[in-house]
Amino acid sequence: MGLLWQFQKEKPQLLRTVELIQNHPEFLTLRVLAENKISLMDDITVVDMLYNVLRLNVEPHDSLVQQLMMEGWNRLQRFPVATLSKFSICLSEQFLYYSPLMGQITEIVNQKLDLIEDARVLTTLMTSISSLVSPQLRDALIEKADSLLDTMDPLQYNNTRRIVQFLRNIKYTYRPLLEKCNHILLQNIPRLDAENISIILGLYQSMQYNNCDFRLLAKQRLMELIDTSTDPVSFTKLFVSLGPLAGQATRERLESAAMLLADELNAQQALAIVETLEDIQCRNVQVINKFASILQNNLDVYRPVEIAKITQLLIFLHYQNPELFSRLRTILLRFLQDSVYPYEVTMLTRVLSMLPSPRMEDFVISRVDAVLHQCGLNDLNTFTVAIAKWIRNDPTYRHNTPSKYVRLLQTLNHFGHERLQKADRLDVVLEELKFISGEWFEEILLEETIAMLQRLIDQVSWINVPELALFLTRTNYLCTPLLDCIASVVTENIRKIHYSGTYATLLPFAILNYDSPMVDELFDACIQHFTPHIRSFDPHLLVLMAYALAVANCFPEEVIREIFSVDFLAKLDAQLETLPDALNMRVRLRLMELNRAVCLECPEFQVPWFHERYCKQLQRKNNGSVSPVQQQIHKMLGEVLGGINCARVAVVTPYFYTVDFECVLDRHQHAVPYSELSQLLITEDGKVKWESGSVRTESTELPPGAQRIALDFLDSKSFCRNLQHIKGDILMRKRHLEILGYHVLHIPHFEWNSMELSTQDAWKEYLKRKLFAEVA
Repeated sequence: MGLLWQFQKEKPQLLRTVELIQNHPEFLTLRVLAENKISLMDDITVVDMLYNVLRLNVEPHDSLVQQLMMEGWNRLQRFPVATLSKFSICLSEQFLYYSPLMGQITEIVNQKLDLIEDARVLTTLMTSISSLVSPQLRDALIEKADSLLDTMDPLQYNNTRRIVQFLRNIKYTYRPLLEKCNHILLQNIPRLDAENISIILGLYQSMQYNNCDFRLLAKQRLMELIDTSTDPVSFTKLFVSLGPLAGQATRERLESAAMLLADELNAQQALAIVETLEDIQCRNVQVINKFASILQNNLDVYRPVEIAKITQLLIFLHYQNPELFSRLRTILLRFLQDSVYPYEVTMLTRVLSMLPSPRMEDFVISRVDAVLHQCGLNDLNTFTVAIAKWIRNDPTYRHNTPSKYVRLLQTLNHFGHERLQKADRLDVVLEELKFISGEWFEEILLEETIAMLQRLIDQVSWINVPELALFLTRTNYLCTPLLDCIASVVTENIRKIHYSGTYATLLPFAILNYDSPMVDELFDACIQHFTPHIRSFDPHLLVLMAYALAVANCFPEEVIREIFSVDFLAKLDAQLETLPDALNMRVRLRLMELNRAVCLECPEFQVPWFHERYCKQLQRKNNGSVSPVQQQIHKMLGEVLGGINCARVAVVTPYFYTVDFECVLDRHQHAVPYSELSQLLITEDGKVKWESGSVRTESTELPPGAQRIALDFLDSKSFCRNLQHIKGDILMRKRHLEILGYHVLHIPHFEWNSMELSTQDAWKEYLKRKLFAEVA
């Protein structure tokens, strides 16, 4: 058995002949003989035999495998740790992650951890038992792995990769160990193939760990492998890993190569290619159609998870084939009818709701009902999103109240409230809340979620603080007890927190505009903590950090000088090419806003304004439009000021802020007209246009004693969700407009749309008070 596997192991994947071995008549004889001799084998041979027959694709239900498993279980306590490690691999390959047998292995590891000195043995055990480790064993394994990394051969990169996999499995981004692993993997990139790079990038992505150096070197290595990756296996791995990192020219080259190889790919390889096509937002119709036809020809071999994934991918790729989507819907419904797993029911229901359908089948409700008591908050939220789509599409809904939808939503509300009321572990709840969003959660559960978080406030620690802070930022909820707790915990434990974790921690204080002496102390502690490490930050993360600080009116000189150095900006440019489009655009926007803030608030740093062209491009894309409310206010301003030409709308200032309304009042508080009435044009769709000779070319000088007024209409996004408390970016904008010479006035939406202001005269009186009372 050992020789048979050894022969296969030495061959490339494409040349292996495992199927021929399985079908050979002598192989059955060999298996029977082995089964009869199990009692005569020593411990190491039993595990080696089990390992080899599984590698030769003998089914787990085969009697030989079953007997070897039983024998291994009986001898478990006396296995050397190396043999125990190999036995744990055999269990993992049979998906026995939660079995009592794996539980026993976990206990043995806990007892013998001090005796393990081989990094390969330890890391294999870590990945195998990751589903069952306690927090105490987790910390002990991390400490042990950290010490073994210092003594092992750095060329043994598989050990390092398994440590990263362990951290991903336990959903614990322990930065010091992750950074050490990344350093070793960086050294090994010249030796990595496309498959290993693909695995590592996948692990990093699932941990939301974007390491600039690894991505840039990985991209360089993958580019070197393009010409040699010509078989289906290696090309698929290359396409999956290089596609998201590459520029447009390389992507087109990869797509052309994919077309040539398409007919040689198996079902799984074709699916992996389509996933990447969606990831890179491919719009090549020929490529999409070709791979969609391959998926269509293989629908019978895909599992429920894969059918759901295929449906979603084709929708996102805007693939047009009603017949295929109808077939996919039939398959999804069949899978859903038979499914008993909560994650499967959730996923199938969500994807079904994405397909065109007049109504939800009754049995879908029964399947959802059957799993609700096992669902977390994220699953419950997913169901409500699906139901909302069906409600919008079902023409019978309005004539069928209380309908099946209403009853199901009431049940979901009940389970959501119950889960929050019974929650007793903060870490578990924060994990469930990680990606939750939408109207149902915000309207039905948010207040109770905040109450639950305050109830569990004693469990806030330096480890879970970043997740809690991100949740508050994402929901725009200003909860002062929680923010004070975060500030206190972080200030006391600042030395334990990885420097990169300070960004998430500071974000809600900046965004939600919460300040106090304790918060000032927090900012000082965090800045002192991360400043020595600014050159170790990923460039995009340092930009986001500096922007958050700028919103809070904080400009550490070392950070600003680092970001606006030529070397840093060159490195940032290189990194941006490898980032997903949405993150790329966000970082570019934040860099512009940071550049503007530094130029206006810290002229002593002598940082030049270099975003003029970028802002003009944004302006062309946005093609400035005004809302109906803004048009209404503009018209009334004209009446209050004595003419529509006394107020300008959508005015672009120096440094490219767009002011909703601008007017000039002289020393006697009389409006100063700008131009002839004919120069201002507002089109039917709300677009603002200026004729030649418009305000953009007019003199910006004011009459002596006059004031330039900026009026901004503030919608709900300008305030915290639960309070009429202006957010940090609005206050930063106000500071900047004041530096540019404006007197800034705000028109909050809750004042303008209040019952008090429900007539033309009331609105005009309100504007008069704003303009003349507040300015005076």
